[in-house]
Amino acid sequence: MKLVIIAAFCICCISISCNPNAKEKTATTTTDSVFTITGKITGLDSGWVYLYNRQTDAGTIDSTLISNGLFSFKGKVPVPTFYLLGISNNGHKEYRLSFFVENGQLNISGKKDSIADAIVTGSPTQDEYQKFIASRKPLDDEGNKLEKLYEDVQAKKNKWLVDSLEKVFELYDRKGKDFVKNYAKQHPASYVSALQVYQNFSYDFNPAELDSIYNGMDTTIQQSYFGKKIKNVSDLAKKTAVGNPAPDFVQNDVSGKPVSLASFKGKYVLVDFWASWCGPCRAENPNVVKAYQKYHPKGFEILGVSLDNAKDKWTAAIQKDKLNWTQVSDLLGWKNSVAALYGVQAIPMNFLVDKEGKIAGKSLRGDDLEKKLAETFK
Repeated sequence: MKLVIIAAFCICCISISCNPNAKEKTATTTTDSVFTITGKITGLDSGWVYLYNRQTDAGTIDSTLISNGLFSFKGKVPVPTFYLLGISNNGHKEYRLSFFVENGQLNISGKKDSIADAIVTGSPTQDEYQKFIASRKPLDDEGNKLEKLYEDVQAKKNKWLVDSLEKVFELYDRKGKDFVKNYAKQHPASYVSALQVYQNFSYDFNPAELDSIYNGMDTTIQQSYFGKKIKNVSDLAKKTAVGNPAPDFVQNDVSGKPVSLASFKGKYVLVDFWASWCGPCRAENPNVVKAYQKYHPKGFEILGVSLDNAKDKWTAAIQKDKLNWTQVSDLLGWKNSVAALYGVQAIPMNFLVDKEGKIAGKSLRGDDLEKKLAETFK
């Protein structure tokens, strides 16, 4: 199963229904006014509330103290902008509510223990977003059941059932992609469409399909934050398409020694992106270990690229999972330079590079990795 995370976004935001008769939302700018957010979170009578702009690389943060159970923010946005709202919990910031902000008067009403379900009013784009979220609830429920079943099956170490569920997840993912594609086609001037396309098509997608969706969007949406993200993801995917030269890179191993991909030329090498904190990555590691043990004597190598931040957790996971191959990382988490170079938006993810340095396969997991290596080393 794939852990689909995009810089703290959850990519499992998919739906199975929509209202084709809904009035089309047009992309507009609101540069002549400001926004005011007022809110009350029941059970949160004091402390701090944080506002995080997800559409800037720096992720600008604003904060305010709660007074008599109430809080407020003021600011200005040129277009509908995606934000997160968080609270301070035992000294740590916890961001739980995702919503669109546009200039005008917005109100937030919710409960401390379920801030993610808070109601936001005053933003037409947020109204559309909430309708979208509600419409996909049946599929989200299905996904939650699959996640629970996967955990149960994995705990029983039943490989056949785990592999079977992988196929079910693939069908589930395809269902979500189809819905988002249709939604974007019906709503080409929607910021919600751009967000959903970015979230759902940033991992294991067909670049030609994504290009078609992108080209169908209004120019204003193409030039929006998420529109540009979509274009960037598609362009990077083309650069790392099967048959293209694998981009070279240099990064330090666990001892601080620089290691280059070019140093593996003449061998088949799997560039494997993972992290100690990534559950599905750790679940996949036994398959990778098995493949390494079987095909390493035939010339197969692995170069692990970790998206960890803490060296101790990284090295501990390497030892515990018995990853007896070269590992590198810049310990910058999702800002890992190699991940950016390869357009990695979610992990686990990998690229099989052939003896000539060209990409021979990508996103090879479980049986797919075994089949590809069996063909390669037959």
